Amino acid sequence: MTMELLLTAVAIAFIIEGLIPALFPNKWRSYVLKIAQESPNNIRTIGLTGVCFGALILWLI
Repeated sequence: MTMELLLTAVAIAFIIEGLIPALFPNKWRSYVLKIAQESPNNIRTIGLTGVCFGALILWLI
């Protein structure tokens, strides 16, 4: 993997992450407030699930 490919992937991730608050700011705010009220274990589980899902997709590619 080249540095250019890695930076491209990071740039695409930033674009995707920025689309939701840009298009739906009120819904995004309420979602963030809801997440802030979750227990740390639930947030950790969500994060680890995302990491595993991303690693699986990367492995399949």
